[in-house]
Amino acid sequence: MQEEFNFAPLDEYIDSLPTKKGALIAVLHKAQDLYGYLPESIQHHVSHKLNVPAAKVFGVVSFYAYLKMEQQGRNPVSVCMGTACFVRGAEDILKEFEKQLDIPPGGITDDKWFSLASVRCIGACGLAPVIMVGDRIYGRLVTDDVKHIVDEQMAKGDFHG
Repeated sequence: MQEEFNFAPLDEYIDSLPTKKGALIAVLHKAQDLYGYLPESIQHHVSHKLNVPAAKVFGVVSFYAYLKMEQQGRNPVSVCMGTACFVRGAEDILKEFEKQLDIPPGGITDDKWFSLASVRCIGACGLAPVIMVGDRIYGRLVTDDVKHIVDEQMAKGDFHG
């Protein structure tokens, strides 16, 4: 099942640009802000509106880690698996998140509250092992911290799971 998107807000943004030349990354950021992620249908729409090859759009989306092709949960959890984090137990942290959330890396909970990703590096090696939940960094973690982090995220908003 392919999700339907209302492209009117994106088209309005694109049409307001003084020039479309060189606007691909800005348009992709705007599209992700509007829709939360950049599936194939959005990439094709951007390709058509900017008159750039679909392969170029895909190349940009797949190159930049910030741009996501898969839907993210409201609380995206990224577990760093870089060398410093890995040797300090990141694999165990990831497994505990899998257990607590009941999803694999790349998955999203049924209620769309959490998504889980294994990432190459967050850039906070001195705090290893490190995760990010949204824009917040949690460092020097042990597996017992995972349940507290999940509970904290569930308590902070309109969770009804």
